Amino acid sequence: MLWLFIPLAFLLGSIPFGLLLGKVKGIDIREHGSGNIGSTNVFRTLGKKSGIICLILDILKGFFPVFLARHFVPDDTGGHTIEVLTALASILGHNYSPWIGFKGGKGIATSGGALLALMPAAVVILIIIFAIFTFTTKYVSIGSIATGFALPIVAIYGSWHHGKIADGTWNKPLFFFSIVAGALAIWKHRSNITRLRAGTENKIGQKKEATEL
Repeated sequence: MLWLFIPLAFLLGSIPFGLLLGKVKGIDIREHGSGNIGSTNVFRTLGKKSGIICLILDILKGFFPVFLARHFVPDDTGGHTIEVLTALASILGHNYSPWIGFKGGKGIATSGGALLALMPAAVVILIIIFAIFTFTTKYVSIGSIATGFALPIVAIYGSWHHGKIADGTWNKPLFFFSIVAGALAIWKHRSNITRLRAGTENKIGQKKEATEL
């Protein structure tokens, strides 16, 4: 029964909050801006209030399933594995929601929520990395991509810093998750990478923002 956390996380992650917030205002968010249901497009299309609400909800749907799994699944019953698979399921639910043709956002906010439950200290470091790359380049997409690259490095550094690698007690499933989650974040930004290479990616402050959460 403990493995039920995984499909439940996928179902929760698949709730398209951006689309629902748009429907409340009589707007199909998929027909505006980039057509993405993530909080960036919601922020741009529906305004600051709706964007913030969508961002919080997308974070929470990554946080709560993992938080519950961490507290209810004992480590000696495969707890670490269930935790990271629950986290991955919530992200995949957001990125590939079955309710909207297996499309979705780019998973940054939902990944952040899952990581907040798995390794909160790392989230602080990742936010700093995101901010540095975003505000020095003026591209949100570069900040997101840099954070995806940094995620497994931060995860393995945390294990090393606490001496868990030396004594063999480090959380291997968590490190595996950090690689997969980071790769997913980069993969979902492949269109942004194409625009960056072509010099057509929009910067912060431009009318249209070209990256999604």
